Amino acid sequence: NFSGAIEIGFLPGVTDNVGTTARETIGDALKRKWKDSEHVFYSRCIFVAGALKKDEIEKRARELYNPIIERARVLGKSDFPSTIIVPRVHLAQHAKADTVNLDVSDEELVAIGKKGIANTDGTRRGPLALSLSAMEAIRAYFKKQKRMPTDIEIESLAQTWSEHCKHTIFADPLDEVHEGIYKRYIKGATEKIREQKGKSDFCVSVFKDNSGAIVFDDDYLITHKVETHNSPSALDPFGGAITGIVGVNRDCLGFGMGAKPIANTYGFCVGDPGDTSMLYRDKEKQQPLLSSRRILEGVVKGINAGGNQSGIPTSLGFVATDARYRGKPLVFAGTVGLIPRKIHGKKSHEKKARASDLIVVAGGRVGLDGIHGATFSSEALASGSPATAVQIGDPITQKKMSDAIIREVRDAGLYSSITDNGAGGISCSIAEMAKECGGCVVDLEKVPLKYPGLAPWQIWISESQERMTFAVPTAKWNALKKIFDRHGVEARRVGVFTEVKRCVVRDKGKTITDMEMKFLHDGRPVGMQK
Repeated sequence: NFSGAIEIGFLPGVTDNVGTTARETIGDALKRKWKDSEHVFYSRCIFVAGALKKDEIEKRARELYNPIIERARVLGKSDFPSTIIVPRVHLAQHAKADTVNLDVSDEELVAIGKKGIANTDGTRRGPLALSLSAMEAIRAYFKKQKRMPTDIEIESLAQTWSEHCKHTIFADPLDEVHEGIYKRYIKGATEKIREQKGKSDFCVSVFKDNSGAIVFDDDYLITHKVETHNSPSALDPFGGAITGIVGVNRDCLGFGMGAKPIANTYGFCVGDPGDTSMLYRDKEKQQPLLSSRRILEGVVKGINAGGNQSGIPTSLGFVATDARYRGKPLVFAGTVGLIPRKIHGKKSHEKKARASDLIVVAGGRVGLDGIHGATFSSEALASGSPATAVQIGDPITQKKMSDAIIREVRDAGLYSSITDNGAGGISCSIAEMAKECGGCVVDLEKVPLKYPGLAPWQIWISESQERMTFAVPTAKWNALKKIFDRHGVEARRVGVFTEVKRCVVRDKGKTITDMEMKFLHDGRPVGMQK
C-alpha cells in the first residue's frame, strides 16, 4: 500500500553506467548485436507510504536527487501505470565551424572571454576564462593571418591557456617574484634538493609528465599524481569525485609508456555536515548549493565507486571540516602507480610521438559532458556554471581499457607515446603530444560520438571520460586494434602526427583550425592581465 512515488533518472546525455552494463549483459545473454539507435536506460522508483500529499512528497524528493544531472517525477497513486521517460539527446544539427568577429569593442571582448561566444539567438556558449589581454592577443594573431578565427580555434586556445591546464596563478609573475611562485618555490625547491642529493637523488621524472615518478627498486618506478576536483564536486559531488579519481587513474596510465594504477588516495575539505545554513549560486537565491552533508556523502561514494569498480584499492586519505569550506569544498584525488624501469630495453619514462605516427583515440565516446570543464574550473562558482562541465566517470569502461594497455598493448610495443584525455579533451591531449614531433592533422569526423548533432568545437574540447590518445606507427595499427577489440574497447584513427609545427583540424575535408603550435602553447600574454 502506498500513497505516491518518486521516480528519479538521469538527464539526457548523462553517463548511465547501470544502463550501459545492462545493455551489455542483455546483448551477451541473448547473443545479439545492438544497433547504434538501441539503448537501455536506468531509473529508480521510490514508493512512499503514509498519508502524504503530493506537495509533501515533492519536498522530500528534493533531498533525493541532484537537478544538475538528474530529473525527478512525483507520481500519485492514480498516475500508475505512468508513461516511461526515455532520456534521449536531441541536438539541433550544426555541423560546421563558425567564424567569430573579434573586431569589436573591449566590452564585447570581455563578454566573450567571460561568458563565451555568442550564439545566433544571443545566448552564450559558456565560460572561456580568457582575460581582455588574452582576447587581444588572439585578435592580433589572427590579424597577422589576415583572417578571423573560427569558434573551434578560440575554444581550443581557451582550454590550452586555462588556469586548469597552465596553472597560471602559480606560473605568472607575482610582485617581486618575476618568474612566478611555481618556478621559484615549487619547481625551484625540488631542483635544489635534487642537486644536493647528487647520486642519491631518487627522482626520475618530475614536472613534465602526467604523473611524477621516483625509483622504487632496481626493477620498478613508483608514480604518483594528486589533483583537485573542487568546482565539479560542488555541483555534483558524486560525479566530481568519481571523475577526479578515474582521471588520476588515467594520469597514471599516461605516465611514460604506461604505469599500472595500484592504489588510490583522497582528501575531503568540507563544511560541517551538520550545518543547515543555505547558500546560493545566484543573487536571486533560486539556485541553492548542496548541503555539506550531501557533498560529503557524494564525494565518499564517488571515490569509492571510481576505485572499487576499477579494481584499485583506496588505501589512504583524510577528511577535514571547516565552515569556510561550506561555499566550495576541496576534493583531492590521487593515484599511485607501478611501472618497470625498462620496457624492451628502453627507459619506460621516456616517450616521443613521431612524425607519420597515427593519432589513435581509445576508450569512451565523446559527448556533451565535460564541455568547458577546464575553463569552468578556472572561474568562480556562479549561477552561470554550466551543467555540462560535470561528468560522471565510467570506471568499468576504464578498467577494460587499462587492462588492455597494461597487460598487452604496452609490452607489445605497439605505440610510441601515450597520454590521457582530461581537461580540454583531444584538443589538449593531441596538441600536447604533437609538441614531441612538430604538429598534427586531425580529421574530426572520425572521432566516435555518443550521439549525433555535436558541433565541431564541442567534439574538439569535450572532456568525456575514459579516453586515451596514442601515437601509433602505421605498421602496428592493426595489431593494436585487434587487442582493443578483444577487450571490448573502441579504438579509432583520427589523424596523423607531422613534422610541420602547426595544429590543423579538418571536418569532412574542410580546414577549420590552422594555428602555429608556438602560439597555441606559448601565445598567452604573461604578466599584468586586463
